[in-house]
Amino acid sequence: MSSQCGVRVLSIQSHVVSGYVGNKSACFPLQVLGFEVDTINSVQFSNHTGYKHFKGHVLDDTQLGDLIEGLKVNGIDRYSHLLTGYIGSTSFLQKVKSVIEHLKTVNPQLIYVCDPVMGDNGKMYVPKELLPVYREQIVPLADIITPNQYEAELLSGQKIENKADAAAVMEWFHGRGVKTVVLSSTDLGTEGELVVLASSITNGTKEKLNVHIPRLPANFTGTGDLFAALLLAWSHLTGNNLKRSVEGTLDTMQAILQRTLADAQAEAGPGQPLTVRHLELKLVQSLQDIRSPSPKVTATPLL
Repeated sequence: MSSQCGVRVLSIQSHVVSGYVGNKSACFPLQVLGFEVDTINSVQFSNHTGYKHFKGHVLDDTQLGDLIEGLKVNGIDRYSHLLTGYIGSTSFLQKVKSVIEHLKTVNPQLIYVCDPVMGDNGKMYVPKELLPVYREQIVPLADIITPNQYEAELLSGQKIENKADAAAVMEWFHGRGVKTVVLSSTDLGTEGELVVLASSITNGTKEKLNVHIPRLPANFTGTGDLFAALLLAWSHLTGNNLKRSVEGTLDTMQAILQRTLADAQAEAGPGQPLTVRHLELKLVQSLQDIRSPSPKVTATPLL
């Protein structure tokens, strides 16, 4: 993959010393695909919170402002893309809003990719006060957004029980100015499959797609962060072709997750339970799949 001239991403999300979530999950794939990536770590933990214990520190809004000011005074605050993921406090998220607005004044063509990390499976794992900030202040600034089904329901205030509901929720985002909406995972498939849904508006033309992918028998961490980073990359590489962007993202995801599961089972041994350590994403081992994924999935029109 050739270097993407002039493409520079600022990624604001969590960081772990060991394992792959947040910036550790997002940065490597973007670099492999030719993107310059600058990172700001909203938290720095020893490991992700799925382990029994974790230690670390949380960046506050003042410290975020200091970092952005340092970039600004040196004239190194021009980015083609901004990516945000896990943010744990209302004040930090409100500061992120001012960062988005500033970066869009520096480069009016900046693409903001928002992964509104708030919860999953019916449970919020950030303070509930973040929800109205995302809904009222952050969503209208996003160009691309990648909520899971639960997050999409929280933001829109609408339940998703079928694909028609999902289409209506994606329209809710479009109504607030978001050009591309991808529901990174939904519960609309069968026991053995997941459904990913996507919608975009380009020059007044709407396109809606759905993709059915195998549901693997394991719970991985960092997949949403990886998904958002890959979608950012593939959207740029394909000139915002929704079908090719979603397929490239999911082809890569499937390869990484299948390798992660196979390696975890081999490491644990036959019939043994898989731990969170076993299931850390195998990103480095998937270098070639990130660079050039094999076509596996097909996105079809959502009628």
